[in-house]
Amino acid sequence: MGNVTASVAARFAFFPPEPASYEVIRRGGSDGEAAGIRIVSGMGGGRGERDAEAHVISTRSGTKVATAFLRHPSAKLTLLYSHGNAADLGQMLELLSELRSHLKLNVMCYDYSGYGASTGKPTEHNTYHDIEAVYDCLKKQYDIRQEDIILYGQSVGSGPTLHLASRLKNLRGVVLHSPILSGIRVLYPIKVTLPFDIFKNIDRIKQVKCPVLVMHGTADEIVDFSHGKRLYELAKEKYDPLWVTGGGHCNLETFPEYIKHLRKFISDMEKLQAERPVYTNASSINETEVKHNKCLRFGKR
Repeated sequence: MGNVTASVAARFAFFPPEPASYEVIRRGGSDGEAAGIRIVSGMGGGRGERDAEAHVISTRSGTKVATAFLRHPSAKLTLLYSHGNAADLGQMLELLSELRSHLKLNVMCYDYSGYGASTGKPTEHNTYHDIEAVYDCLKKQYDIRQEDIILYGQSVGSGPTLHLASRLKNLRGVVLHSPILSGIRVLYPIKVTLPFDIFKNIDRIKQVKCPVLVMHGTADEIVDFSHGKRLYELAKEKYDPLWVTGGGHCNLETFPEYIKHLRKFISDMEKLQAERPVYTNASSINETEVKHNKCLRFGKR
């Protein structure tokens, strides 16, 4: 029963778009260094692709994940964005470009193993290794400090987001957008965490030591509103949540309160930069063991 249930939960979690909506442009041929992102199909629309700095990063699972870094000239903070279950990097570029512009920060997004131009298979633990590798890229390639990073997890992306957030003591903040309590809890309203469950956010949220903003739609048809409410209740350092009346699972970005609330959160996190104490040895990571997610432009439903 356990294996069957876990398999069902995993199938809910991962829906890589096929074919991929983009390809990685490389200098000097197919074996050259990644140089950019080219939209080939889907919702990307081409916006933001010219100035997206692409990387293909090796993970400790042995896979290679595709990333895009969007730089803002006056950024004080960087958003590390983990997208939903049925999107890929190309489909996200337009939204990421708008977030960069509206929030005035750098944005790093990546594709999970098995998504888009990333190799391997999408599994729970591969997503953990994926986000760890991307975080290391931000530190080493861009010299971005942990305390200047905000982790953003949408839907199933809340899993890798809370995995990393629970291991880092000096993050500036965390945003959970239509998050899940756990994989099986999306399917069944269980009261206790089962050992074979995936993305056990209900347990990890208690280990996060930075401000947590939770956003959820009250009419979410994929992940019930109760998931966001419970994660907010369990967060140690709560930030004012955003409950979008009538909001669904894939359209929070279309409501004006979404970007307004995010702006306030980013502004407050910038003010914390000079106030928050920094823990020693905080840059290391402790090693342990649907529906199509269309993220629309602001104001379009």
